[in-house]
Amino acid sequence: MTSICIFCGSREGLKPEYKQAAMALVEELVRRNITLVYGAGNIGIMGVIANHALALGGKVIGVIPDKLIELEVVHEGLSELHRVKDMHERKQKMAQLADGFITLPGGSGTLDELFQEIVMRQVGYHNKTCALLNTERYYDHLISFLNHATSEGFLHPEWREFVIVEQSPSKLVTKLLDASK
Repeated sequence: MTSICIFCGSREGLKPEYKQAAMALVEELVRRNITLVYGAGNIGIMGVIANHALALGGKVIGVIPDKLIELEVVHEGLSELHRVKDMHERKQKMAQLADGFITLPGGSGTLDELFQEIVMRQVGYHNKTCALLNTERYYDHLISFLNHATSEGFLHPEWREFVIVEQSPSKLVTKLLDASK
């Protein structure tokens, strides 16, 4: 695995632990020489991960639609920047550039990205592993919902095999790398 796409928020959230965990994750990726692919913003957790990876000497690839360049304050100092026409093309390009996916705390856009890749894996468009960094138990309710949907017969139990959930950034990266072998 040489590149991982990180889905995360354009806001930092209210707890400092979100930023701290994001930075610890980036340190782990850079230490393992894994390229970071993300949404190219320079604000929120997006800006935190890009700036930290670049400061550590990591490679960072951003993908952003023209419409979001002003809203998300595009990061001008990335290793590579891909401008695309819309959100659909953004998600496609990020998926094309990445060998796996890690989702950090975020809002509706972050969840949209996560669920698209879960579905793409479920229906066989790719075989890439998805992971949730459950910082401060942020995703506990989502995980409960997915477990409920599975027990009610709306989700196939296999989804757990390709969605890794972990609270520790280093353990998450290790599990993601092991799952991709």
